[in-house]
Amino acid sequence: MPPSADSESDAFDDLVAAADAPVYIVTLAAGGERSGCLVGFASQIGIEPARFLVCLSETNHTYRVAAGAEFVAVHLVGAHDAELAALFGAQTGDEIDKFERCRWRSGPHGVPILLDAAAWFCGRILARHDFGDHTGLVLEPEAGGVPAPAPAVLRFHDVAGLRPGHPA
Repeated sequence: MPPSADSESDAFDDLVAAADAPVYIVTLAAGGERSGCLVGFASQIGIEPARFLVCLSETNHTYRVAAGAEFVAVHLVGAHDAELAALFGAQTGDEIDKFERCRWRSGPHGVPILLDAAAWFCGRILARHDFGDHTGLVLEPEAGGVPAPAPAVLRFHDVAGLRPGHPA
């Protein structure tokens, strides 16, 4: 007897949870506005040339600002930065200026760079893809900063209890 749709969905959810992928904070600027959000759907998708995919929920403020953006910064969140993750994951830019509540500087192409991130890169948006409730941005990395040695990073299980600023 084939498995039910519910058990397939449960198996998928269990696999994704077991993978415990790192989480990232995406920041951008466009039209005189800054925005940023916590993302869990992101991955390197190419080596030569280097490419990275980051997916934005279509319900959030960052997605709307991203419509006019050419560049995005992707920040790796250190294991000690749950507060930074909560700011960008549980608050909405529709209600607050997240950048007034954290340390940042203007980076390449005017993109906000979070000073307390474990590492970051800035990339040009090459393509946008509709994935249903998220839009994927294919990035070409251009500049970045990473400390040595590699830091411990915040992972999905560390933020699983956050209540999003917007529903997915």
